[in-house]
Amino acid sequence: MRPILTLTPNPALDLSAGTALVRPGVKLRCGPATVEPGGGGVNVSRAVHQLGGASRCLVALGGATGATLEAALIARGLDVLRVEAPGDTRQSLAVTCEETGNQFRFSLASAAWSETDCAGVLDAVKAAVEPGALVVLSGSLPPGMGPDWLKPLADAVGAAGATLIADTSGEPLSRLAREGGADVLRMDHEEARILSGTLLADVAEVRAFAAALAKTTPQVIVAMGAAGSVMACADGSAWHAAGADVPVASKVGAGDSFVGGFTLALASGKAPEEALQAGMAAASAAVMTAGTELCRLEDYARVLPACVLTRL
Repeated sequence: MRPILTLTPNPALDLSAGTALVRPGVKLRCGPATVEPGGGGVNVSRAVHQLGGASRCLVALGGATGATLEAALIARGLDVLRVEAPGDTRQSLAVTCEETGNQFRFSLASAAWSETDCAGVLDAVKAAVEPGALVVLSGSLPPGMGPDWLKPLADAVGAAGATLIADTSGEPLSRLAREGGADVLRMDHEEARILSGTLLADVAEVRAFAAALAKTTPQVIVAMGAAGSVMACADGSAWHAAGADVPVASKVGAGDSFVGGFTLALASGKAPEEALQAGMAAASAAVMTAGTELCRLEDYARVLPACVLTRL
C-alpha cells in the first residue's frame, strides 16, 4: 500500500442545516446543524478513512475554529499533521430549502497569508512526504498563497519520488493546466468549460479537451456530474466511468469523495482506469448522504458495479 498524504492549506469548519423556505428579508430559522471538518484535502482524508483506508492529513489551522476542526479530525480517527495558519480558520455554511430541495452554499474567506506562512507549509510537506507516496492537493488556496507556490510544491513532491494529485480551482488550476506540474489533474465540468472556452457538451468533446491537457500532465480527469468522469492519459488512452443512478441527498463533498476513492485505489495498486471507476463509485455514494457526511463504504461497494468503465 502506497502512503497517502493530503494537503489542506485552506480548510473550513462546515455547518449544514435545513430550513422550511429560503426567501429574502426575513429571519430564516434552521433545524439542528451538522458540524463537520471540511476543506478539500480534509475531506479526501475523511473519504479515504470511511472507505477503509488510511492517510496522513497535513492541514493549516488557526484560532479557536482551527482547534475545533483539529479536534473533530482526531475524533474521526484521522492522522493529523498540524501547520499553523494566520488568523482563525474559516467556516462554511450549507442550507437546504426543505420546500424545494435546493441547497445554498456559503464559504467565508480566510485570513491573508504571508510569504513566511506559505514557506512554512512547504517545509512541512518536505518533512512529511515519503518516497512513493500519493500527495493530494485538494481545495482552494488561501489569500496570499498564489499559484507561484505550486512549482516548488511539485518540485518537492517529485524530489521525494512521490506522485502529486491536484484538484484545485481558479488561477492555480489554470496554471497547472497550462504549465503542468501535477501527475494527476482533476477538475469539474464547469471549470473545464471555463478553461476551454467551450460548452464541452458531450463525452467526446470532454475527451478531446482532456487529451490536449494530457500533453503536459500524465493524467487529466474531468468530472461531468451524474454523467460520470472522463480521464485522458499521456499514453493516448482515454476512459469514461459512468455515475450510478442513485437518490441525491446532497452534492456536497462528491468531488472530494471521488478523489478519495481514486487515490485509495491507486494506493492499493489498481490501474488508473480502475481508480477512475472507484472514484465515481465514491462520488455516487457521497451524494446519497446528507450534509457533508461524504461516502459510506457499504454504499460504495453496492454502486461500484453500476459505475461502468468504458475505453474511449
